[in-house]
Amino acid sequence: MAESTERPSMLYYGDNLPILRNRDYFPSESINLVYLDPPFNSNQDYNVLFAEQDGSRSAAQIQAFSDTWRWDAAARRTFDETLEAGGKAAEALAAFRSLVGESDMLAYLSMMAPRLVELRRVLQPSGSIFLHCDPNASHYLKLLMDSIFGPNNLRNEIVWRRSHPKGLAFTRFARNHDTILYYAKDAGLVRWNPQYLPYSDEALETQYRMEDADGRRYQLTSLLNPNPDRPNLTYEFKGVTRVWRWTKERMLEEDTKGRIVVPKDGQGVPRYKRYLDEQEGVPISDFWDDIGVVAGDERLGYPTQKPEALLDRIIEAGSTRGDTVLDPFCGCGTAIASAQKLGRRWIGIDVTHLAISLIRSRLSDAYSDRVEYVVVGEPADVTGAEALARQDRYQFQWWALGKIRARPVAEDRKKGADTGIDGKLFFREKEGGPVKLLVIQVKSGALKLSEVRDFGRVIEREKAQIGVLLTLDEPTRDMRTEAASMGFYKPDWKLSDDDKYDRYQILTVRELFEGKQPQYPPFRNVTFKVAPTAEFKRPRTRRTKLGEHRAPGGLATGADEVGPSGSDDSA
Repeated sequence: MAESTERPSMLYYGDNLPILRNRDYFPSESINLVYLDPPFNSNQDYNVLFAEQDGSRSAAQIQAFSDTWRWDAAARRTFDETLEAGGKAAEALAAFRSLVGESDMLAYLSMMAPRLVELRRVLQPSGSIFLHCDPNASHYLKLLMDSIFGPNNLRNEIVWRRSHPKGLAFTRFARNHDTILYYAKDAGLVRWNPQYLPYSDEALETQYRMEDADGRRYQLTSLLNPNPDRPNLTYEFKGVTRVWRWTKERMLEEDTKGRIVVPKDGQGVPRYKRYLDEQEGVPISDFWDDIGVVAGDERLGYPTQKPEALLDRIIEAGSTRGDTVLDPFCGCGTAIASAQKLGRRWIGIDVTHLAISLIRSRLSDAYSDRVEYVVVGEPADVTGAEALARQDRYQFQWWALGKIRARPVAEDRKKGADTGIDGKLFFREKEGGPVKLLVIQVKSGALKLSEVRDFGRVIEREKAQIGVLLTLDEPTRDMRTEAASMGFYKPDWKLSDDDKYDRYQILTVRELFEGKQPQYPPFRNVTFKVAPTAEFKRPRTRRTKLGEHRAPGGLATGADEVGPSGSDDSA
């Protein structure tokens, strides 16, 4: 059987600008639809807040990305690079500097400009882009998009009413909407699939209140032409002379089908019988008030998570099955989840390993092992893991914890607090059983025997059922002995008297790459909120083995992974 040539979906870790500029990753005119929900310039830091098992909000907060932009040396460098490149984007930034000065807003726009230039490059001529933003920056972004895509390619400025206003607005009207700027690369070629809403009960009763003998509901609509100056369409029909919508031949044809009705006992102006079951519905406008914020089982705890219904509408409107959808700020992966569900190939990019882990967990919960995708930018071997640890130990921690589907636990960087715990994993031994705790410490430097002993005391202090030390360094025999001295954890729900697990486990990064995982009762990992199971709509393709590349710093950028392995923790 010949191997499939269909390209797999892709998930990239790293800054999206150099990734987008890589022509091997993103050839020109290779993307059908772009959706991006970039960090807004709203002067606040967004954090991923994890709920504790009792439902309360955890005091531990993991910063996912900074939403605060500052005009500093880095922002000036980005600004200068865009100006040196020339073009409409450079002209727009120069104008913005005159308008807003060397401000934080200029830093934000300087970050966005080169990325939008690359996104236009990668779009196919029939492609489109949907930029999600809020009122703090939407007017500036619209001008920037006009300069890059052309004002004639603006298709819609969509207003999404997120929710009903909350609280009292004493000095202004309550704010409860976002803006989505929809641009085509070429308005004359853009792919567009009209979207409709079902008729309301009120519309059915007032507009389609008549029924045929066979029960088909219909309404009578005008056959008159809105343009009175149409001599070729002016004629007598059924005793009435008017400027008609259609030619006389078409009118006679519809009359033979029983679609022309003359009301008032044959004395009125003929009208057209429009059946309800032939209509698509109510065309969706650029004001969306029928989709609320994320709620219920769909909520995963990510602060800026958008509802799948919102992304479903965008992706269905601007693409077809088999097209490629790109989200360069993919966060917790809502665009990816919608694209997968709707049979599109997808590409996501994010700058944190935490987001990559959340997306992998979401896909694993929704589709088990049935989704084919390739992760690029993660360590592919121990050397790559060592390089990541040298570059950023927090990203290394998030990557290592993601490999075992554990959640990070933040230390207070300002106060220098360190509880001795870098991550937690919660599990149940049986359905409906109590939640048990596994604590994790991640070590990226030289491992000392004293540190191994200290973590043993942390396991006792936290009253954890199991503790796992994830380490780059190979442990000595004395370290293994120290861990073994804590004995075993015997689950309450066990299959036999021999069913037991080491209470203190040392797991090396090398062993992670070999497929080893922490050992704990295998019923279910309940660390992250489980994403709802999704229907799999795309035919499965055989995995494509990508060649391994090396990114700056020695990080491997080729990994044909489908997601983390381990115990049975699917939904």
